[in-house]
Amino acid sequence: MKIPKRIQPLVEEGLIDTVVRQLMSGKEATVFVVRCGEETRCAKVYKEASQRSFRQAASYQEGRKVKNSRQARAMEKGTRYGRKMQEETWQNAEVDALFRLAAAGVRVPRPYICFEGVLLMDLVTDADGNAAPRLNDVELSEAQALAYHAQLLHQVVLMLCAGVIHGDLSEYNILVDAEGPVIIDLPQAIDAAGNTEAGPMLERDVHNLATYFSQFAPQLATTQYGKEIWKLYVAGLLRSDTVLTGRVEAPKGQADVGAVMREIALARKEEEERLRYQNAE
Repeated sequence: MKIPKRIQPLVEEGLIDTVVRQLMSGKEATVFVVRCGEETRCAKVYKEASQRSFRQAASYQEGRKVKNSRQARAMEKGTRYGRKMQEETWQNAEVDALFRLAAAGVRVPRPYICFEGVLLMDLVTDADGNAAPRLNDVELSEAQALAYHAQLLHQVVLMLCAGVIHGDLSEYNILVDAEGPVIIDLPQAIDAAGNTEAGPMLERDVHNLATYFSQFAPQLATTQYGKEIWKLYVAGLLRSDTVLTGRVEAPKGQADVGAVMREIALARKEEEERLRYQNAE
């Protein structure tokens, strides 16, 4: 096929020989199957910010590091240079996460390079060598659903032990190769220790998995793996081989409603006194 304009620089640099076909187009990028010498890989071409349906919400940006204070100020002000830096930070987040997670044993595509807004990485394939399907396109038995759910929980734990949370995990960004699920699409990945929304995002990712797989294995619908995983992580007890139960003990003892109401009344009284003092001046 004709070489897309965004991929042309990689061809000129000798990183890609030919473009075979378009594989898929999503909310943040278009992916092409390419040939690199004897290898078949994929090239993920990031869409411009104005074309993406997935916005760079502040909750995802929190905790991400930039090269210097000038870049940070420009990003805060939203200048042209700042927007360019924000785009690079967004794209590099996926590259950094992929390298980091691959080293931690997480099942993700192996990355090679991100050049001019194009990420070159391994093509995930099925047993016949064809592009692997998305999880939502695979028909599952109850046993397969339980097995895949368990495998993905383990991947989530490995990711968290490496300090990374996917942030947008669902059946649409998980591929299924000959050995099982492979996690993809990580430009919104967050730093677990540097983001105040890390806990809720982790729980949402795990809840998404339970919701999807419960269609095939209803017993998963009432599990609490997300809360359990995060609780163990915060306590410093989460390990790659931690055995999960899917249950979280309810807080012991009843809430002291009277004490809460007294605190509210006291705060209200202090505010009234402060206003009276202010008006008397």
